[in-house]
Amino acid sequence: MGHKEDLLDGAKRCLLEKGYARTTARDIVAASGTNLASIGYHYGSKDALLQQAFLALTEDWGNSVGSVEGPVTDRPADPYRRFHDLWATLIAGAEAARPVWKLQTEVVTRLDDDEKLREAIKEPQREGRLGMAEGFLGIDPAADPEKARVAGLFVQALATGVMIQWMVDPETAPSADDLTEGLRILMGERD
Repeated sequence: MGHKEDLLDGAKRCLLEKGYARTTARDIVAASGTNLASIGYHYGSKDALLQQAFLALTEDWGNSVGSVEGPVTDRPADPYRRFHDLWATLIAGAEAARPVWKLQTEVVTRLDDDEKLREAIKEPQREGRLGMAEGFLGIDPAADPEKARVAGLFVQALATGVMIQWMVDPETAPSADDLTEGLRILMGERD
């Protein structure tokens, strides 16, 4: 690995251990075994490096969730069973995902004061929605872009809410059964 990759790897580790606001350039250098000048040379600034590292961590987490799900063709035909299985998988990984969720929550609180960070995460967030629609629901964004967009928005909104509830109180956070029953109630299938 070269300095650029070492810096990115070190920044990712620092973000997970210290968070966004508390990670310094010196922390990154210590974690990566590089030098301060290499941050400017390869990324332009510590903030640009942290943005890249944050996006990489989020993408890594998304890919790991998608790989656990498996091919859409292997999923149950019943939409409620598919919904349940999706959320059971995501919730089962809640504790392992906690450092990434904590970081995502911190980053969201910074967006009003950091326009560059906001701009940097807009497109990956849009891509993430489409990835959720495709990976979790089997909706091809190229074949049906509007359906993929709306379904991705729904899954992303629900995932954010579930994530926050698991961060606050894992003991009362929703289970896959709770979410599936709630969906049935919303659809008018339960009294």
